[in-house]
Amino acid sequence: MNSGDTAWVLISAALVLLMTPGLAFFYGGMVRAKSVLNMLMMSLGSIAVVGVLWVLIGYSTVFGTDVGGGLLGKPFEFFGLEGLLGADSLFGTIPTTAFVAFQAMFAIITVALISGAIADRARFGPWLLFAAVWSIVVYFPVAHWVFDFDGKDAAGNVVDPGGWIANTLGALDFAGGTAVHINAGAAALALALVLGKRKGWPREPMKPHNLPLVVLGAGLLWFGWFGFNAGSAVAANGTAGVAFINTLVATAAATLGWLVVERIRDGHATTLGAASGIVAGLVAITPAANSVTPLGSIAVGFIAAVLCALAVPLKYKLGYDDSLDVVGVHLVGGLAGTLLIGLFASKSAPAGIDGLFYGGGFDQLGKQALGAGAVLVYSFVLSLLIGLAIKYTVGFRVGAEAEVTGIDESEHAESAYELVSFGGRGSGRAASVTTLSSPALEESKP
Repeated sequence: MNSGDTAWVLISAALVLLMTPGLAFFYGGMVRAKSVLNMLMMSLGSIAVVGVLWVLIGYSTVFGTDVGGGLLGKPFEFFGLEGLLGADSLFGTIPTTAFVAFQAMFAIITVALISGAIADRARFGPWLLFAAVWSIVVYFPVAHWVFDFDGKDAAGNVVDPGGWIANTLGALDFAGGTAVHINAGAAALALALVLGKRKGWPREPMKPHNLPLVVLGAGLLWFGWFGFNAGSAVAANGTAGVAFINTLVATAAATLGWLVVERIRDGHATTLGAASGIVAGLVAITPAANSVTPLGSIAVGFIAAVLCALAVPLKYKLGYDDSLDVVGVHLVGGLAGTLLIGLFASKSAPAGIDGLFYGGGFDQLGKQALGAGAVLVYSFVLSLLIGLAIKYTVGFRVGAEAEVTGIDESEHAESAYELVSFGGRGSGRAASVTTLSSPALEESKP
């Protein structure tokens, strides 16, 4: 065991957990005022549900002994982390429990990402049910395909086979472009189709109610993403350093890319566009963080942000109501980052593979495309079936009246803000002022 590696992975795990509350703020600021609490609760609910499932069967299903030709690990091999708590249980140079904690955070935020596509109209209980079933049926198997590498003995012989995408196919995905972003983006598209459009969409304006909250969320996501990507080195080493720098510059370039598109297309650069560019860049560099150089990461971030900025408005033409652009940012950004590895990968980066632009031919690009396509199709089909099953059994969408008056009130009996009226007189005429006030502030007044 290496204490430095252990400390870095544990810190990274905490950083990745912070990303989910950051996502809650990011999504919460983007919805209307009457839906913000429900948006926050969907992320908090994801932590609760997936956190328990991960310890029970999630880790075993992803990293247990392969039982299906690279498709699945033994679900109950480490039930409740049995056998992994001892001091001699190591994953590389860190305690297995540290690796369990780190990977748990990936499972949590992947589920939370999906929620943005169905903002304003999904019942909370059925959402938790979907989160549980989707984790077991979709995320755990896909994470096994992508993150579980073959275990080998000293002679290089495979003694513990892993997932088929990582090993048999040989597609590169350092921190989850396929397992996290394409996976969540495909599921988001499926649920948007299952639940249908929001009342009044797209005729009525549904602008973000709190852009400072959006920027706060984007900042927390960027901060936590250094643990997400650099922590995926599972050691405090040079690979972590490269991933850290690539995460910084790709995201910076993506922010510029999104703003350039807005300036050319709309005539102005927006705060929401800057925040969206940040997330697009983070998504795109996730799979490529150890396979491209800093110059390559600038290209990956900029190109991906341009593609995402152009993809987001397509929902209006295609007619699907992806409330907070999970498809446009995470599915498109995840696909872009995964495929661009096949173009910009360089042997000078830690992964040691050349892409097309560095003389590597089309081989790696083909592998990236096959891995991305397999995850997209699997996630979309299974998510659609799970969503339809919930819709036609317990019901997934709130009633029309609840949606119009506000899902916060109907699902949680709370409101983020209260309308408070103050009557008075001014210049001999009756006056009335209505302000927004938080419940906590009102309770503190004498």
